[in-house]
Amino acid sequence: MLNLNSSQIPAGARASGVNPWLKYASPQHFYPVAGQLIPWLGTAALVLSAIGLYIGFCLAPTDHQQGNAYRIIFVHVPAAWLSMLIYLAMAFWAGLGLCLNTRLSAMIARALAPTGALFTFLALWTGALWGRPTWGAWWVWDARLTSELLLLFLYVGFMALQAAIDDPRRADRAGAVLALVGVVNVPVIYFSVRWWNTLHQGASISLSNAPRLEQTMLLGMALTALGLWAYSMAVALTRLRCIVLERERASDWVAQLQEIKA
Repeated sequence: MLNLNSSQIPAGARASGVNPWLKYASPQHFYPVAGQLIPWLGTAALVLSAIGLYIGFCLAPTDHQQGNAYRIIFVHVPAAWLSMLIYLAMAFWAGLGLCLNTRLSAMIARALAPTGALFTFLALWTGALWGRPTWGAWWVWDARLTSELLLLFLYVGFMALQAAIDDPRRADRAGAVLALVGVVNVPVIYFSVRWWNTLHQGASISLSNAPRLEQTMLLGMALTALGLWAYSMAVALTRLRCIVLERERASDWVAQLQEIKA
């Protein structure tokens, strides 16, 4: 937990009543906070993922229709969830950076993109491994598969567009526009099984209905999802710290940090 005393709050913020937590919107102040969070998130990722996968692969009952082949869902479903969740988070931070011209927001969006692309690829690959014994094909142009593939292209396009522009601020703005336009694809992925006739089954976990999974299966999937979420945060924060140092390398605080490490 972060503790702030009056000496750590800028005088201007105390006088004007500005929320002192806004100081962490600055890359300089958020950098050490990210460093403190990474070990905790990494530990949580390791423990939760290990327990969740053990439950899913070893303790969950065998499906009466698909046999043990269904166990790929303990990786496939959390990866698919995170592929969409991370994109929404990336678009949110990119849009915030575009609207408010905040440097840290744009850096967070850039840090999230590779992890989101990784989980999208993982969702597609594990889906193919699941589809082969279940549907008899590695790939079909199913509505959900196609929209998930488009999500991967959006991630890659976001990263490629930013890498192609030399000016970081212009790259952030261009990437934000693309990310915001691509948000429309996320509800298409989620609702595709309702809107079109697809090979995918309906959602096993819904906010409006009781889960259709057996309790052990649900527990294993939930723990794995939480573990992968913690992993995503740890990796994104690690990448963010690298981006901050690169962007702020000309500032005095980075120079002082390098002197301390030296």
